[in-house]
Amino acid sequence: MTERDELPPMKRHATERPAAVPPAAGPRTTDLPATDRHTAVSPAAAPPVTDGETSERPAAMRGVVKYGAVALLIACVALVFAQCGAAGGSPSGGPAPASRGGDGFNSQDVMFLQMMLPHQEQGVKLVRLAKDHPVSPRVRTLALAIESTQIAEAEQMQRRLREWRRPLRAQSHEHAAHGGMPQTTDAELEVLVRNPPDRFERAFLNLLIGHQDDAVQMARLETGKGEDAWTRNLAARVDRSRSAQIDQMLAILGPPSSEGPRPPEDSHRK
Repeated sequence: MTERDELPPMKRHATERPAAVPPAAGPRTTDLPATDRHTAVSPAAAPPVTDGETSERPAAMRGVVKYGAVALLIACVALVFAQCGAAGGSPSGGPAPASRGGDGFNSQDVMFLQMMLPHQEQGVKLVRLAKDHPVSPRVRTLALAIESTQIAEAEQMQRRLREWRRPLRAQSHEHAAHGGMPQTTDAELEVLVRNPPDRFERAFLNLLIGHQDDAVQMARLETGKGEDAWTRNLAARVDRSRSAQIDQMLAILGPPSSEGPRPPEDSHRK
């Protein structure tokens, strides 16, 4: 038994290897047994390898350090991505895109439908007057087509507002921010029906042109500022159909007469 083997186990682990001691003749006293080689000294304090007996230890330690560093890097990257996903909600780290209010529509969409509903109802009342008053067949046909179209559109508008859980009517003061509420009043309808038979058709067309032009202006405001795709598409159809109806009515009216100035022919094209 050598002198080193007689040391207690605790002292054996506390013994440090001398740095770079040249090999001496006779039995080596600085080498630890194989069971203690991994606990004696850290790699930084280990002496240079001087023989083949301990040449495998540095390579093994380098492997442990290498794969340990890779594992640490992977863990850090995973943590960073987890934090980015929780904070930003999108791969770029920025705020996740969301529609206004999370509903996909804005106040302009709601206001357009709320303003169009009473406008549609008033338009239906107006065109129904053509059934009981003397008008030409083409005017009566146009009036029937307008009635059918606007009733169907009004049902769609009501259904959309109910889906959004919005009232079918807005308060009167809410229309101020949208240019006021364009409408054909009951008083105007009363004036219309008092026209003599030979002048009713022209007065009817003039009033209906102005009414449909109001719809064109509201529709163009929606297509410019609305957010909901369905409502914007509806507004685009309203614009096209009312503009075509105005052109048709202007053609029926023909050149201006002595009754007074006609509505501007291009008012609905602005």
